[in-house]
Amino acid sequence: MNTIITDKKYKKLSIQVSLTGLSFCCFDTLHNRIVSVNEIRFDTFHKSTKIEELFSDAFRNYPELNDSYDEIQVIHNNNLSTFVPTALFDEHFLGSYLQYNTKVFETDFFAFDEITNYQMNAVYIPYVNINNFFIDQFGAFDYKHANTILVSRLLDASKNNDTKKMIVHFNPGHFEIIVIQNQKLLLFNSFEYKTPEDFIYYLLFTAEQLNMNPESFKLELLGTISEDDDFYKIAFKYIRNVSFFDVTDLQKINPFSTAQNQQHFILFNS
Repeated sequence: MNTIITDKKYKKLSIQVSLTGLSFCCFDTLHNRIVSVNEIRFDTFHKSTKIEELFSDAFRNYPELNDSYDEIQVIHNNNLSTFVPTALFDEHFLGSYLQYNTKVFETDFFAFDEITNYQMNAVYIPYVNINNFFIDQFGAFDYKHANTILVSRLLDASKNNDTKKMIVHFNPGHFEIIVIQNQKLLLFNSFEYKTPEDFIYYLLFTAEQLNMNPESFKLELLGTISEDDDFYKIAFKYIRNVSFFDVTDLQKINPFSTAQNQQHFILFNS
């Protein structure tokens, strides 16, 4: 028994991966604290560079990635995911759930995360080449989709709140719209964008479909967006109640700024 206690590091590593970069944070599991966070953006001009080489560079440059951990979690962040109620779910038909909102190929590998608290599953396409890279680095690790963490945490936070609320989570190149009401997921969708006009078009269209009046519904923002962004400014122009998602509770377990907690909301909640 003593050996096991000695071997335990009380450290957990969470790595969020995408084709545009990666971010990672280290948890002190004994005191339930996030002790460090780092973000690496890939230079998208070098299209010829293999993603595995970019990850190899990151492992060379950041010694924390090569430390020993009790637990390693890899979070796949892409817009290739959807949610399926448990009652309609069959793990033999994962591809069929995704074919309505993403281009699916026969060679794709599908995965799913069970979200038992809310009787649904997140179905998604993970980055297989990145998982293979991590197998070589770590051996064993757990992985799940970013939207599994995002939606679960937002539903948790909506308990006993009967107001219908829209939350937008920004990523480089795509954003997710989540509409919730007292722990019920009313809508989840992912949109690719380039301009603020793309963003506000999808946002107002979604609001219209759900009979949400821009004069009265609450819009809360998360992810890679700040008050200085044109995306924030255009939302503020067309929607009366715009604010950033409240991350006060999350800040209790880390020393980072409000903006960092909003940007790394998924990573810090992993």
